[in-house]
Amino acid sequence: MTPEQAIREAQGGELRPMYLLVGEERLLLDRALKALSTAAMAGGIAGFNDDKFSAGEANIDSILGAARMVPMMAKRRLVLVRGLDRWESRAARADAEADDEPAAAEPKTGVKDVGPLDRLAEYAKDPVPSTVMLLVATKLHGQRRLMTAAKKGGFLVCCDPIPRRDLAAWIEGAVGERGHSIAGEVADLLAEAAGPELAYIDDCLERLSLYVGKGAPITEDAVATLVTRVRQSSIWELIDALGRRRLDRALAVLADAYDTRSGGLPQLGAIAWSVRQLLKFDSAMRTGLSPSEAATRAGAPPFRGNELAGVVRTVGRANLERWVVLLSEADMALKSSRRPAQSVLEATVVEMCR
Repeated sequence: MTPEQAIREAQGGELRPMYLLVGEERLLLDRALKALSTAAMAGGIAGFNDDKFSAGEANIDSILGAARMVPMMAKRRLVLVRGLDRWESRAARADAEADDEPAAAEPKTGVKDVGPLDRLAEYAKDPVPSTVMLLVATKLHGQRRLMTAAKKGGFLVCCDPIPRRDLAAWIEGAVGERGHSIAGEVADLLAEAAGPELAYIDDCLERLSLYVGKGAPITEDAVATLVTRVRQSSIWELIDALGRRRLDRALAVLADAYDTRSGGLPQLGAIAWSVRQLLKFDSAMRTGLSPSEAATRAGAPPFRGNELAGVVRTVGRANLERWVVLLSEADMALKSSRRPAQSVLEATVVEMCR
């Protein structure tokens, strides 16, 4: 199930006896965990019916013992176990050592010791209905018995990072929850400039919400002021200068938009977003769509169709495809090189102008 489905179950009060939350997207995991924990402890007294453990620090017998206790003056008990990854790595080492041992060294029974993860899988076959056990891990091997049991039992909560293609829709939903609206194009720009970590995007949305005021739409100007320092008009001016091989103008626009505090990634993201939008627009035009229809397909307002068509004619498809490669290399350089971020961006603009 998704984190949203787990949260809806928690809000509905119909909790399962076990949930295995696995994934690297911390914001989704924390939200689901908070909702499930709150629902499990509803109506109870804090401290009487909840036990929290860390895998590797607590032993499995203590955890299962806590799960089998009867709730005190409450409907449910909560047992939370974090860091199952520690048992995963320990189990992997044990499996490797067992594979290296000669057959003669095996016990006469032929039965290996059952590890903590397998003990939890066994518990999942007949869990205590009055206990909600929340198991948390960043990553677990898909072949583990616990993972298999969670998938079959429907209690696996996947908290994986949101794919880039779905990030704008997530932003629109998060903006709506705060009582604001945001254009799809602006949401896509924010996804490119601030993504992919949801915690940072959520922080940006909180600041944008306070900036625009209650109920007001989150606009491109607001995103440019608080997040990217790059307005769409500046990006198209930069793209136009690059397409016309006007290096002096391109560098001047870049210098005006560059923010020394950002490390260059928001600026690069905004440029890359525009280039990809132009490629989507060109592909849509090649299928026979009108400029306004192609603009909609590319995620831009229909009235910008003729403007986008003019930019594509000036730049050319081959240059747009080459720019994607250059921008990808710049992204790697910003994240891994010791070169100053502004130097990386300037070198990229020079290459794009060739």
